[in-house]
Amino acid sequence: MKDTRIQKAIADAGYTSRRKAEELIAAGKVKVNGHPAEIGMKVDVRKDIITINGEEIPSGIGEKLWYVALNKPRGFVTTTSDEMGRKTVMDLVTDIPARVYPIGRLDRNSEGLILLTNDGSFANMIMHPSGNIQKTYRVTVRETGIEEKLIKLSEGVKIDSGFVRPVSVTVLEENEERTVLQFVIAEGKNREIRKMCEAVDLTVIRLKRTSIGIVRLGMLQQGKWRELTKEELTGLHNLSKKGISGEQTPKKNAGKKPQNGSKPQGKPAAAKPAKPTMKFARRP
Repeated sequence: MKDTRIQKAIADAGYTSRRKAEELIAAGKVKVNGHPAEIGMKVDVRKDIITINGEEIPSGIGEKLWYVALNKPRGFVTTTSDEMGRKTVMDLVTDIPARVYPIGRLDRNSEGLILLTNDGSFANMIMHPSGNIQKTYRVTVRETGIEEKLIKLSEGVKIDSGFVRPVSVTVLEENEERTVLQFVIAEGKNREIRKMCEAVDLTVIRLKRTSIGIVRLGMLQQGKWRELTKEELTGLHNLSKKGISGEQTPKKNAGKKPQNGSKPQGKPAAAKPAKPTMKFARRP
């Protein structure tokens, strides 16, 4: 029965997000049973053959759902294939007996934690901004004595995608040659931390993602992967629910009239951005 829109079928297969699927369809890269697909057309995921760039995507029906944490080394591209022939993260998970896809991006020169799955709904939950699943990075910069620059970062900076600021930025270590920072960000747009650092004249020499929500990189070796635990999956779902409900919860007193002769309250003053935490880790 043709009851699933084509872009949803592609997303549910874990290939990419619905928005990206629509872009692929509009570019003529998607076919259904050998015929060009159209945005919004309905398919039967049990019978119809969907291909992207000539490659068939699995329906995912009846397959085991995989939720994988990978420690990506530098030099690998976070994509399923690369036209330039560069190494991709897929080269590191060839022993997984299912077609999994990376959730989000981590640029070629960065390293650390990446999640992969063949569950499209899970991937959309992790990537959607409303889930507010925070990501933590260990960032080494060449400059020292950078307190003023960190204050600018905490107040927010303008990059090509707009005005951004980290949830927090903390000094972990500082010596004569470098400063090690911990960034926590909510969305993780393309090269966001590198662009924020560039905006305040900080030179990033190493960038490593150490956590996504409650999932920690821990002692996972570079180039190796592991399955997420039930506790981690439950924790990620709970974080996503809190993020969505937090944005949708109205203020208790919104729209109420003042009582007992009290004066109506105007808009609350915008909170000033907190200065970055300047906590120094003890060096060995």
